[in-house]
Amino acid sequence: MFKRALATFLFLAALNTLGSAADRLTLFAAASMKDAMDRAVAEYGAAGGGEVAVSFASSSVLARQIEAGAPADLFISADKDWMDYLVERDLMRPDSQRIIAGNSLVIAATEGTEPVTDPQLLLADRFAMGDPSHVPAGRYARTALENLGLWAKLERNAVFGENVRVALELANRGEVKAAIVYGSDQKAAGGLTRAYTFPADSHAPIVYPAAAAKDAAPEAETFLDFLISEAGQKIFADLGFSPVSE
Repeated sequence: MFKRALATFLFLAALNTLGSAADRLTLFAAASMKDAMDRAVAEYGAAGGGEVAVSFASSSVLARQIEAGAPADLFISADKDWMDYLVERDLMRPDSQRIIAGNSLVIAATEGTEPVTDPQLLLADRFAMGDPSHVPAGRYARTALENLGLWAKLERNAVFGENVRVALELANRGEVKAAIVYGSDQKAAGGLTRAYTFPADSHAPIVYPAAAAKDAAPEAETFLDFLISEAGQKIFADLGFSPVSE
């Protein structure tokens, strides 16, 4: 424990040596990362690590923007597919890539809803989810429902959002009774109950790869180091993300 605390102290001390010399970084991050990145950016800056400006959207939208020439220094995707998409096009530094967090897939329902063991009890009426044609959360949701033998039966009830936070907001506003979202999203929503958690083997592992863009400043990798440090990992744990696998 002492060694871990010392390592974190030394890391944060090193950030102070960067001080104001660090240029402002631009981070493109999956929508489900908003609360975590708002906090991480603030703590990183307070430790002397410099300023980080963040743009949030669906991983697919952000990846396409980077491909089109958007000036991002860093990219955090909600799945490996969109990160691989950019790596294959030589737009990210493969050796900078880290898995910074994991997540679970849940059904968030209106407050007071009792937990169930059969997800179709929550999805018999209109429900929200990310668009499975391009949104990682939607892909995970469709795969999970397919593996449970429910997609063909329930697809007609699905309302697709452009990212997972849109799906969450539809449930928050009461426009749908339930939404398939990440566990961290449900925790952040506050007023929504976690009524079902999909089995881990019903979908691919939910992980968040992060990497520096090909032409990013060296400070980009310093921010990635912060995210996988003890201080960074505490942020993810506090907000309901799963720990990085050893």
